[in-house]
Amino acid sequence: MLSLQLVLSAIVLLGFSGLPGCLLSPQSALGQRLATALMLIGSLLGICGLALSFDMPAPSLHIPWFLPWGQFAVTLDPLSAVFLGLVFVVPGLGSIYGLGYWKQSEHADNGRQLALFYGVLAGSMGLVVIARDGILFLIAWEIMAMAAYFVATAEEDNPEVRRAGWVYLIATHVGTLFLFAMFSLWYHATGSFALELTRALPDKTAGTIFVLALIGFGFKAGLMPLHVWLPGAHANAPSHVSAVMSGVMLKLGIYGILRVTALFPANPVWWGGVLLTVGSITGVAGIAFAIGQYDLKRMLAYSSIENIGIIAIGLGLTLLGRALGRWDWILLGLGGSLLHVWNHGLFKSLLFFNAGAIIHDTHTRDLDHLGGLAKKMPRTAVFFLVGAVAICALPPLNGFVSEWLLYLGLFHTLNFNTEPGIAAAATAAVALAMIGALAVACFVKLFGAVFLGTPRTSSTEHAHDPEAAMLVPVILLALGCTCIGVFPMLAMPMLENAVRTWALPLNAPGSLANVLPWHWITWLGFALVVLAAGIFGIIKVLPRIKRVPKKITWDCGYAQPTARMQYTGSSFGQTIVQLFSFMLHPQTYRPAMRSLFPKPTPAKTFVPDLVLDRWVLPLFNFAGRTLPGVRVLQQGQTYLYLLYILIITIILPFFWGVGIPS
Repeated sequence: MLSLQLVLSAIVLLGFSGLPGCLLSPQSALGQRLATALMLIGSLLGICGLALSFDMPAPSLHIPWFLPWGQFAVTLDPLSAVFLGLVFVVPGLGSIYGLGYWKQSEHADNGRQLALFYGVLAGSMGLVVIARDGILFLIAWEIMAMAAYFVATAEEDNPEVRRAGWVYLIATHVGTLFLFAMFSLWYHATGSFALELTRALPDKTAGTIFVLALIGFGFKAGLMPLHVWLPGAHANAPSHVSAVMSGVMLKLGIYGILRVTALFPANPVWWGGVLLTVGSITGVAGIAFAIGQYDLKRMLAYSSIENIGIIAIGLGLTLLGRALGRWDWILLGLGGSLLHVWNHGLFKSLLFFNAGAIIHDTHTRDLDHLGGLAKKMPRTAVFFLVGAVAICALPPLNGFVSEWLLYLGLFHTLNFNTEPGIAAAATAAVALAMIGALAVACFVKLFGAVFLGTPRTSSTEHAHDPEAAMLVPVILLALGCTCIGVFPMLAMPMLENAVRTWALPLNAPGSLANVLPWHWITWLGFALVVLAAGIFGIIKVLPRIKRVPKKITWDCGYAQPTARMQYTGSSFGQTIVQLFSFMLHPQTYRPAMRSLFPKPTPAKTFVPDLVLDRWVLPLFNFAGRTLPGVRVLQQGQTYLYLLYILIITIILPFFWGVGIPS
């Protein structure tokens, strides 16, 4: 019980960490430092609570409350602990990062708002993960959604930020409506809002609950085509907020799907097939859209969609394994997914923190305005490279281990080609391989356009590595990526406990430690780390030993090469964008040659979001133009509205007590 008390105390501290700053002057840095201190204390308490809960019976707390439905019911089980770990790590590091990135003295107009709702966001995410009552879950979910809106729109004077905020607000509440319907159906089927394992429900009811959960939580997770809010919100939010939204908040959509599916003792095969298909589409389309972007943070946002697709593939394999009674598929699928939840939280936060350092100094997110930053920001370049290698699932970093588990699980299905749903698993294996290849191309483009070559504009003139407050969280995240990649066995006990919690009715034998010998990963990772350190040391030491003359590189015959004579972000990915043009629909703006001496005009390839820019916004614009012309009741006259109220007041008593036929 002590572990749950510590976790609840941590959630309270996180939620109210920004309150003291609201009582101080807008220019005072004390409030921001107090918020950071409370965030760190809360994070440490939460981590201690998680450590005490390991290999212990899951503590629970049930307290009746004033609402007519549900109760305050919370439980700390191993599945919740996996997601709580991210809640207690990433926001705390982000608060340290914010001391240098979003200084209160430089953001007096919105600093207190950001600190307040940043803490509310972290605390509400923790409450979502431990809630075991549908009403409590929805309350915490809505607090999280609104807090995310306020932190993402901190720079509300920017029209682009306001637009992204409105899209997020509409999308998240559409998803919440589906969750209302799901919990209502759950209450109708079970007679309770308690999120506990239930008896087998009718197939139609269980299938409807699953579809409603997939859509409702899919909006938050960013599954395509429900991702419409994600690129704009992540791109326009402050970078430490983007890290929390991408690294943690998206995963709560995944958690919701896992928690709902864990309520059923079994599931049909088509549940796994649907998630395998949706995950494959989300992963391939997400990384394809990322390659077509020229906005640094927007590219990282689309790569988050790609990684959510990878996690969904693992969940699909898990559901397929439970439907067919294959414990090894469950173990590899869910173990790989949960590990990738953690891995993505670490390396995506690392990438967003580094992106924030770049934007903080250059004041631009446009890849075509950057270049050559490796010379001016060497530490940032190194740590960004660590995050890029990790997200591309290359050894010796953590992304390789989780995707390797998923590959193993998908390959295990190929021996059962007569079973239903295997075609979706085989397709997912191909999709996962394609995602990996495209991710390498995407981050080669990103790293090359930002850090290599020569500066393309004057934006990079004053760039330099960030101060200690921004650098320390980056170092810790990079160490986390390396430790999990080199010593994956450290994470296995936690993952196995979480898998058994989800698949409790099966009570099957076997463990991740016995799937394959893990020692070779450690030795391979250790060797690669030593090799990389040796190469880096040689590069640093050799110029001091032997003076190497500096000369111009081969310039292809050009006597005076300029910064324009190098690849841009748009040109590097043009071939891949054209390959996926059936899905991306790129728009190319070419210079117009209307005279003998035309004025300089830019040439650019733009990849709009297929769902938001081509479907959703045109539909809303059409409705905005059409509906005002057909309104009848809304005349703008106060006496008419009073008349409507009077009519309803007269009519309602006649229906009071009249039963609605079922």
